[in-house]
Amino acid sequence: MTKVLTDARSIRIKGRSFMAVVLSPDLPLDEWLERLDDLAARSAGFFLGRPVVLDVTDLAIDRPQLKDLLAELRTRNVSVMGIEGGRPSLIEPGMPPALKGGRPAADFEVATSERTEVPRNEETKVEEPAVMRQALQSLIIREPVRSGQSVTFADGDVTVIGSVASGAEVIAGGSIHIYGALRGRAMAGSLGNQTARIFCRKLEAELVAIDGIYKMAEDMPPELRGQPVQWWLDDETLKADKLK
Repeated sequence: MTKVLTDARSIRIKGRSFMAVVLSPDLPLDEWLERLDDLAARSAGFFLGRPVVLDVTDLAIDRPQLKDLLAELRTRNVSVMGIEGGRPSLIEPGMPPALKGGRPAADFEVATSERTEVPRNEETKVEEPAVMRQALQSLIIREPVRSGQSVTFADGDVTVIGSVASGAEVIAGGSIHIYGALRGRAMAGSLGNQTARIFCRKLEAELVAIDGIYKMAEDMPPELRGQPVQWWLDDETLKADKLK
């Protein structure tokens, strides 16, 4: 007997956008991997569960070297979801796919003269960390960011009216404003915005970064600990000063 299927079911396909950590190796790779190990050792769990894109643009390596690099990253629990900037002959079956078309940094360098909150009836609830209101080019979080929580906003600035706990992180395409103690991690200009800044009322951070250039807690000037501080980039050097 032939069974006829009459209950046709559609397949639901949804669009989704995620922010990935982009790793841009440089030569010699052994030294770069040592620096990566240092970052991972001083910021436990930094790569845990994160989507990672490997940017090999202008990196003079061949396919065996790329294969070895991917193997080294796997041993460090760094899961590469795609490879950007590699010529087609560099990627073989079994490697992460080639990616292109990432959002350009210029999209996040547009400043707005005023931040106007979305009306109350357009509030959106998210699972973590709190109720947020999204405005043009900014995200306002009205509760503390607790340990283990991660706030990611690619479209501009993030303002936290509260503290960021140890083990928490805030990642922004633009600048980050913390109206409380910054005890966790703050990563501004995450998609290439070198003009981004980080402001906090009390500096006790585990890590701060702008456009991928970072400092760990032990690398920060001791006289700035516990002080209101701003961070900025000056010719690829991360600088800080007390807020007046």
